[in-house]
Amino acid sequence: MSETVPASSTPPPATVPSRRATGARFALFWGAPPALWQAAFFLVPLGFLVAMTFWSVKSFRLTPDSTLANWVFILNASFFRNAYVYTFWLSVLTALIASVAAFPAAYTLAYKVSPATRRFMIFMLVVPFFTSYPVRIYSTQIFFSPQGIINTVLVPLGIGPLQVLNTPTGTVVGYLVLTLPLVVLLQTFALANVPRTLIEAAHNLGCGRLRTIATVIIPSARIGLIVAGTFAFVLAFGDYVAPTYLGGSKPPTLSILIADQVKSGNNWPRASVVAVMMIVTLMVVMLVMIGLAYGRRKGRA
Repeated sequence: MSETVPASSTPPPATVPSRRATGARFALFWGAPPALWQAAFFLVPLGFLVAMTFWSVKSFRLTPDSTLANWVFILNASFFRNAYVYTFWLSVLTALIASVAAFPAAYTLAYKVSPATRRFMIFMLVVPFFTSYPVRIYSTQIFFSPQGIINTVLVPLGIGPLQVLNTPTGTVVGYLVLTLPLVVLLQTFALANVPRTLIEAAHNLGCGRLRTIATVIIPSARIGLIVAGTFAFVLAFGDYVAPTYLGGSKPPTLSILIADQVKSGNNWPRASVVAVMMIVTLMVVMLVMIGLAYGRRKGRA
């Protein structure tokens, strides 16, 4: 009697694409349009901007060239260094003020109110974005004008008049008008994602509210908090409206310096140098912030 050969247990080769391949094609299909959009409307203009830094202006006309004169002039100019330092530190100050001022509101929205109240307050934080940013700045300008609401209240009390317009304080106020609602929203989402079990465990171990915030909530929400502060810095660093209409353009920020270079002799190459320096600065700051946000977590893993 012959021995029966067992049937092979090896499955036939798959004819249907694997899930991984299907997922890759699906991701490519949906990821290609944003990538093409970024390439067409960010990378290409950025490359043109960098190329323009080497051009020259002859008889008030932009001329393709390959000179480093624009870089040498801008980097050696004291007005550029002063504007750079002024813009950088105002942006840092704005990020710090916005982060600190937003935290109590974000903490309240994340832990102290009902879900219905939280949704309503988040909606109210979004409402300012229904109007354009220049309109909000104009409203702030009227608010702090010599005959505005603030001085109308303070002068009879013997405190005013309060000089905010055409000062660095006015610029920071304008930056906060732009950034503070966004920082509150980002911090609220970051705090709401902290596991409640960690907070309850801290309370069970005898930690008070402040200690729980310092040792549990802030470290757990570190990434979101850093992202919120970074957004505030980025928005303030490149803003043109607030320093123009609330700060009085003196001293000028980098965005105002770009406009001044274009207005004075149509000098687009020098303005492009300032713009490239701003982009490089923002990239460095974002890389540093990413390192702060994720560095220690990777070290613990």
